[in-house]
Amino acid sequence: MSIANPQNAKFSNVITPAKIDWQMDDTGNMVPVSDEFGDVYFSHADGLAETRHVFLAHNQLSERLTRLAPKQCFTIAELGFGTGLNLLATWQLWRQLRDTHSHLADARLHFITTEKFPIPYADLTHILALWRQRAPELSRFIELLLAAYPPLIAGCHRLSFSYDNLTVDMWFGDAADSLSKLAVSHQYSSVPHIDAWFLDGFAPSCNSTLWADSIFAQMQRLSGPRTTAATYSCAGIVKRGLKEHGFQIKKVKGFGRKREMLTAVMIDADGFDASHDNVNVNIDQDIDRDDKYQKTTRTIFDHTVVIGAGVSGLLTAWSLANRGITVTLLDKSAPLAGASGNPRALLAPKMTPIHHVDEHLHTIGYLYSNRLYRDFNQKASQIDTAPVLEPTGALDLLIKSNVGTEQIADYPNEMATTLPAKQAQDLTTLKNQNLLDNLYLPESGLVNPQALKNIILTHPLIRFQQLEVNKITETEQQVRIEGIDKNHDTITADNIVICAAFESHQLDERIFDCRKIRGQLSWFIPTVEQMANLPKIPLKYNGYCALFNAQTGDSELNTVIAGEPYLLLGASFIRNDTDTNVRDEEHQISRDKLITAIPEMASIVPVDTSKWQGRAGIRTQTPDYHPIVGQLAHSQRIWTMSAMGAKGYALAPICAEALADMMLGSFAPLSEAMLARLSPNRTRLQTPLV
Repeated sequence: MSIANPQNAKFSNVITPAKIDWQMDDTGNMVPVSDEFGDVYFSHADGLAETRHVFLAHNQLSERLTRLAPKQCFTIAELGFGTGLNLLATWQLWRQLRDTHSHLADARLHFITTEKFPIPYADLTHILALWRQRAPELSRFIELLLAAYPPLIAGCHRLSFSYDNLTVDMWFGDAADSLSKLAVSHQYSSVPHIDAWFLDGFAPSCNSTLWADSIFAQMQRLSGPRTTAATYSCAGIVKRGLKEHGFQIKKVKGFGRKREMLTAVMIDADGFDASHDNVNVNIDQDIDRDDKYQKTTRTIFDHTVVIGAGVSGLLTAWSLANRGITVTLLDKSAPLAGASGNPRALLAPKMTPIHHVDEHLHTIGYLYSNRLYRDFNQKASQIDTAPVLEPTGALDLLIKSNVGTEQIADYPNEMATTLPAKQAQDLTTLKNQNLLDNLYLPESGLVNPQALKNIILTHPLIRFQQLEVNKITETEQQVRIEGIDKNHDTITADNIVICAAFESHQLDERIFDCRKIRGQLSWFIPTVEQMANLPKIPLKYNGYCALFNAQTGDSELNTVIAGEPYLLLGASFIRNDTDTNVRDEEHQISRDKLITAIPEMASIVPVDTSKWQGRAGIRTQTPDYHPIVGQLAHSQRIWTMSAMGAKGYALAPICAEALADMMLGSFAPLSEAMLARLSPNRTRLQTPLV
């Protein structure tokens, strides 16, 4: 990452990658050392054995994880991700326990970790390659972690390993700031809390900021009765910090050459005297009490109805089903019958200056969606459907952007960079366009909505039903949905989530009546001569264009022929128009946008648009341009996720994760401030549109 803008040095939320030095350990192996702090990342004796002794054994993880009930979630928070060794060891333990205890099939593990100076991918790969040799049992987990490792930008990066019921949230940035962003909301029936802490920062003598009062205050805020903590350190600052913030501490035998280490337990209101070390603690009793606390404070429910089977409804169903919840997905027509059913969607970030990125929903959403869709590509081959994401890269001509090339240089190159003009011309085959200012997005690509739908609907806990909902009734015990079909069906559920775009307001007036925007995409089959001169990667301007090859199954949603190439372009933007008929004049609007942005396309894209195909959908938009995600006011069982605008394929996956976390009492991958900005009940939505 190159720092082109010295102004960014004054922003604490701009990430500085770790610099790695090397030393030889007690066994003759090389171990990484932080150049920033002059301390080793793990023990000279045996880093993996130290992790298992300090953090796994002395948080009693084997016993506590084994006692989880179905659908129950256990949350670990780590201070200092470092090389990821603690995560890898925990992951291996979790896999072993799930393999040998069938009742853990639906239980979940949530691992939250913070890191101010994350290790660059190349260095991390080198470090973990050494562990592949020394601990082959970690090899598969190392491979999966490296495949999901995010770019080094501030904020929360959610990594979902659904096949292991494991969620990893990596918060890059100052630890105290990151912890302060974790939302502990008391407006819902379940309040999240950390179950176990891994305190693994560099030694207090090297890095006192990770052992500061602000850290311990956040630990107290985020812990529940019987939350445990473990650390290799017995320094006075650590003992005082824990004791002064509600923890009872105990010295136990340390690892290797360390004589002692600390364990700690959060004391509830009628707990122990925290003024003395080594108070006699009944660990088994602690575990039992911890189990009882979890089971009474975290909501576990069985059945949710999701109304609306567009991208928001599909991803909401997916996130809930991956948490063991049975989902009935309803739509008055069919999945993707509305605005989400275009032939392809361009997945590309809407960039922002890097010092805003940790609170920028578009960036957070894009990065998570990109990882999720690439994971879906692995599933696609198993069910004989097309890939969900075609990695094409994309080039933004910066015609409609709030960042320039100087600000782009602040981002890691693997996420965004500026290409030399000649390279940009060669990549796109544009001959006459001035491409001095460009934004190249190497990880962007085209999403296939039909393939996404196919994969989600194969989940064994998701059932689709065609039903037009006309009445919703909430009681203390359940929600009843009445619908119009040949049987006049009535469905009951523990919760419902309304994902019905602009019709959401019609189902519940507490949902904001959003702005309606008609958008029509257009596509046609180019001739061989046209193909030779069309842009070879997707382009963004004040619209976008992209070549794609139609896949088997695409014709279920749109008029395309499998195997044929198409140029997709658009979209129109017509306010307060809910008609979805395809219009020739909007084909022309999309052509005009393209030619205005790229004049050389005038002689390539046909003037006659009468044979073009198209699809019109109605997008919904709020006054502040943020989606609507959360629980409705004065309701315990009705939730909504809507108003994604034109960014549903980038935003819906992360918003669905946040919504599922809120419903189940887990920590969301969005900050408390961001969740407030998405709330259905936020102040900005109290005044109707005029």
